[in-house]
Amino acid sequence: MAEGPKTSMPARRKARKRALDVLFEADLRDRPAGDVLTDYVARLERPLPGHLDYALGLVNGVAAHLGRIDELIGSYAEGWTIDRMPVVDRNLARIAVYELLYVDEIDDAVAISEAVELARQMSTDDSPRFLNGLLGRIAEYASR
Repeated sequence: MAEGPKTSMPARRKARKRALDVLFEADLRDRPAGDVLTDYVARLERPLPGHLDYALGLVNGVAAHLGRIDELIGSYAEGWTIDRMPVVDRNLARIAVYELLYVDEIDDAVAISEAVELARQMSTDDSPRFLNGLLGRIAEYASR
């Protein structure tokens, strides 16, 4: 299934990057994602970008389902606890797992490849391979 005609891939990628920014900050500062999101949106220039709604949905969705998402990541991250993962990887995984489980219009392969691409740009050399394997295992579990 394609992503649909309403929002282009670049806009969704920008939305994922914005969601990552908010979740990363919330994680580092040990603050609720909703509070960080409110502050983040207040700092944005007006008019607000069109992809912001998808970013808001990602942050709010991850926050609402964080316990279940982290449980899955912890269960399928072979040799890693969620606390030992780099902060960027942990939050990219959270976004992708949220999309895998709760966003029907996003194909599993798209959710995984977007997380891997952002990891390639923003994290360690090992992160893309790690996330690809982790998210592939979770996608397989979720499709049962």
